[in-house]
Amino acid sequence: MLRFEKVRVQQGTFCLQADLTIPAGARVAVMGASGSGKSTLLSLIAGFIWPDAGRVWIRDQDVSRASVASRPLSILFQDGNLFPHLTVFDNVALGIDPNLNLRGDDRTRVAASLDRVGLPDMAKRKPAELSGGQQSRVALARMLLRDRPLTLLDEPFAALDPGLRREMLTLVRTLCDETGQTLLMATHDLRDAEQMCDRVVLLEDGAVALDMPLREAVATEAPILAPWM
Repeated sequence: MLRFEKVRVQQGTFCLQADLTIPAGARVAVMGASGSGKSTLLSLIAGFIWPDAGRVWIRDQDVSRASVASRPLSILFQDGNLFPHLTVFDNVALGIDPNLNLRGDDRTRVAASLDRVGLPDMAKRKPAELSGGQQSRVALARMLLRDRPLTLLDEPFAALDPGLRREMLTLVRTLCDETGQTLLMATHDLRDAEQMCDRVVLLEDGAVALDMPLREAVATEAPILAPWM
């Protein structure tokens, strides 16, 4: 599904190197200290940056220098990336068409997506009228409509309180179960990783220091995971 083939990217004094394969349907926690390369890794997959060497493959296609829009993925950031001047309905509808040219049953699809995340009566509101958790649900509803096989989560729920964060992670996990999506989630929290993921990739100073099943890493109390255990 996703493969890093001898990838290297240099950003000032920081260098990320990765030689990694993620199978379809996997749920991977990308962990590491601040500055270890988590966001850089996700940015390479998303196309926000290009590798200086090596190749990035998605579904056996070389996307190393493909545009962001052409890549078969969705990405959810911590701020949800909602447009404050648009209604909830229109923010979600962007998942169908960035120009909001809706056709046929598109409006029904948007309504169904909002209903799926528990916001059936919020379509006419603006993001500023919603709580943090509700804004996260709107971003998830838009992600559902994009219907991409690969989802990237860059600590999207880190600002939420623990109870609400667990609720949002449960919702994402359910959606992934239903769609079979491949998931990569950058996180500092091992508890979040255990709730969502079956594999852990730990980055240290721009290199993959650990890549193994998450349960095995926790059960063996892998020393390199000690700061998060």
